[in-house]
Amino acid sequence: MANGLKRLPLIVGLLILSPPALALDNTIKLSAEHSNNLGVTLGKLVPVTQVPILYAPAKIVVPPAHEYVVSSSQAGLITQLAAAVGDKVKQGEVLATLNSPDLLSMQQLFLKAASELGLSEMAYQRDKKLFDDGVIPERRWQETHSQYTALQAVANEHQQLLEIAGMTRAEIDTLRKTRHLSGMLAIHAPITGVVLERPVMAGTRVDNLTPLYRIANLDELWLELNIPQERIGELKIGDKVLVEKPADSQTAGQHPGALPITAHITLLGQAVNPDNQTILVRAAIKGAQTDIRPGQRINTQIIQPHSQAVFAVPNTAIAQQAGKAYLFVQTPEGFRASPITVIGKQGEETTFSGDFTGSETIAITGAVALKANWLGLGSGE
Repeated sequence: MANGLKRLPLIVGLLILSPPALALDNTIKLSAEHSNNLGVTLGKLVPVTQVPILYAPAKIVVPPAHEYVVSSSQAGLITQLAAAVGDKVKQGEVLATLNSPDLLSMQQLFLKAASELGLSEMAYQRDKKLFDDGVIPERRWQETHSQYTALQAVANEHQQLLEIAGMTRAEIDTLRKTRHLSGMLAIHAPITGVVLERPVMAGTRVDNLTPLYRIANLDELWLELNIPQERIGELKIGDKVLVEKPADSQTAGQHPGALPITAHITLLGQAVNPDNQTILVRAAIKGAQTDIRPGQRINTQIIQPHSQAVFAVPNTAIAQQAGKAYLFVQTPEGFRASPITVIGKQGEETTFSGDFTGSETIAITGAVALKANWLGLGSGE
């Protein structure tokens, strides 16, 4: 018994000297005056419905269905180029003029076939009437009909060749009426769009199928993102993608922020790039854009809706301790350290979930000083 009495003060002394354990009390007693002296400022939680999932680099591309390469349909000499890079052109507008000797030969063959078809049509109409009247035998009528059908096919073939060469239906009709040959071929814009490339110059001799222009309709653009294969399971079709402003468009030292552009994921690739072990993800941007351009490389952030109560606070409001994150919630006596689960970060804000109603008042700045008081490294007096 005596031995027990001698040990008791020693045990009590050890308990008094032990440092405060975080699990014992998460409250910080602090007067409003002392709180102000510590530089603590107060604020409210900001509820959010969408949370950032990950950042990813992306390249802006034109959808294949919206991009056209205008080529020379015949060999010849470029006499005029009517559009330059960056110009907006309308469908059917003349982009270039080509002087092609081959076109003269094609027109001559077309006119010859059209003349032969005209003579055959006269014989067809004559023999049809004679056959109906019983004047000629059926065999002669069949021969006339067969010859007329064959010449129709030849004339149609030569007309289609002229259309493939680049002549319009109106130009072919004019040729049929006037029978005036011309080697000048007008190259027309296949769509309404913007000229992205013009690899040739006026006065250049080109071969058949030589590219003259690359035109794109920019009413829709795609973002091609390379996502690490281990993160692909976090994404789904329809997720929102935000486009960040280029760093050089902002004040030095500030976060780039986001452009007023929203894309949505339309494709999750099925193959892994063996060079960098990433998977292609595609997002579509609807509507004409002025802040981004095809071929540009940008940074993006993928956003997802969140069904639980989620809030955003400045990064300065969060304190880290023993691998966990805390917010300091104001109480009548001072503050309470409340644990949170960090979901993501976007610029200077952190998104989190936790046991909060959303009406709490929290410490926005001064978290370092409050943490020191919480751990017993500062005084709350």
